[in-house]
Amino acid sequence: MSESDHGETNRRDFLYIATGAAGVVAVGGSVWPLVSQMQPNEREKAAGAPVEIDLSAIEAGQLITVVWRGAPYFIRKLTESEIKAAEDAGQAEFRDFQPADERIAAPEGGSKEWTIVAANCTHLGCIPTKIDTGFEGWICPCHGSKFDVTGRVTKGPAPINLPLPPFAFADADRLIIGADKA
Repeated sequence: MSESDHGETNRRDFLYIATGAAGVVAVGGSVWPLVSQMQPNEREKAAGAPVEIDLSAIEAGQLITVVWRGAPYFIRKLTESEIKAAEDAGQAEFRDFQPADERIAAPEGGSKEWTIVAANCTHLGCIPTKIDTGFEGWICPCHGSKFDVTGRVTKGPAPINLPLPPFAFADADRLIIGADKA
């Protein structure tokens, strides 16, 4: 093999390597936009983010509705009579019994007076209407399911209680829906 053949081989090897590297960069450059466009944008990330609610202006007996992840949720500050009625209710009155103290929440060091539940009837997804009769809290206007003030189903076609979302109290006046309980 002559010296010119050896130099030719080195040049050829260099061209193969350079062409291959350029090809890898070109493929990577064309694939990168395709992969990055599949990532959620800031609006989509915010849609699933926890929602912080200021509870300081809510009075006993008052109900507010908030939206988290595109679904409505009820936040209700219970009166003393509503809490007593929920605690005194017997197991036979419910289709899906759960003790009241498991459904009434309290901030750290505060009193149990908050109900935080999904605002969709568990029968067909209708939004129940608030009623003020002490024990009963909501009625579904479409098919007549009734729920107590803690969201437990008492009558109608709804098979289970109104679900509890993941939530945590940041302090006595701030609730975070979508946060894990601490």
